[in-house]
Amino acid sequence: MKVALFSCKAGEEGFFEACNKKYQQDLFFFQSPLTRQSTKLAKGFTAISVFVNDCLNEEVLEQLKKQGTQLITLRCAGYDHVDLEAANELKLHITYVPDYSPYAVAEHALALMLCLNRQLIASHEHVQQANFSLKGLMGFDMYGKTIGIVGTGKIGSILVKMLRGLGCQVLAVDPVVNPECIQLGAQYVDFDKMLENADIISLNCPLNSSTKYLINHNTLKKMKDGVMLINISRGAVLNTSDVIDALKSKKIAYLGIDVYEKEKGLFFEDHSEEGIHDETLSELLNLPNVLVTPHQAFYTREAMENISQVTLENIHCFEKGLPLKHELTTIVSGN
Repeated sequence: MKVALFSCKAGEEGFFEACNKKYQQDLFFFQSPLTRQSTKLAKGFTAISVFVNDCLNEEVLEQLKKQGTQLITLRCAGYDHVDLEAANELKLHITYVPDYSPYAVAEHALALMLCLNRQLIASHEHVQQANFSLKGLMGFDMYGKTIGIVGTGKIGSILVKMLRGLGCQVLAVDPVVNPECIQLGAQYVDFDKMLENADIISLNCPLNSSTKYLINHNTLKKMKDGVMLINISRGAVLNTSDVIDALKSKKIAYLGIDVYEKEKGLFFEDHSEEGIHDETLSELLNLPNVLVTPHQAFYTREAMENISQVTLENIHCFEKGLPLKHELTTIVSGN
């Protein structure tokens, strides 16, 4: 089957080509993202594959349907960028990769915490300049600190296990209680209690109508002074302007984010020559105690192998008329 893969990043082709030895699909790789303008590249392809910042609104889906696309495979776990109702009405099959590597993302969240706490970026820069002074490098013991985990699915539960191993107390927030987190010693509390008591807050929840701008001016006021905030979920879970205000007032002492609410067109690309023309992100990057990574939490060899495997398996099943294991339309309809 002819398959068009959009938003292909560095090294991704190699993983797909290696995995495709088993499935023998006819793969075409496009570095460009899927947009209304680039849908023409998908003409003649029964299946396409897209990534986290590709556009899958109603207009794009309608155009894809007209051009003959029947299957859209997401190479990611999140699907907030997909108009699933429109996809259902158009009878387009949408699959995703739910478990490419929750360990990779949880480990990245922990790495952000440790790097910010122990001032590793500043320390490296000082040493590179032959400055071996400890001034400005003091951190704190993670042991005994209270960590708020918002979202205790697979990523959140793995992060709970890591943090409990460091001797942290964990307050969990999720409408669905994960028994594994209870066994690990996490305590489920309401959102406000977590805000008031957590020294570090990690956001691991999906983006939806109830979590958009979950962190805003009002919820920030309820946090401890000097809190550390980590976001590895979706950028719009944070109101970035409100977070910048909280950084300036020292309400937030440390911020680590792997996502940004306006990252589309910015992240996954090299802008070193033309610079960044997003004033909000530029301001954020110039603030002390802020660590921004370019949506790389998922980016490990194991995760890329899993993404390739699950994506090509979904395409193979569709081609052979077999049940699709990870179809989003059935999840949305409740089947």
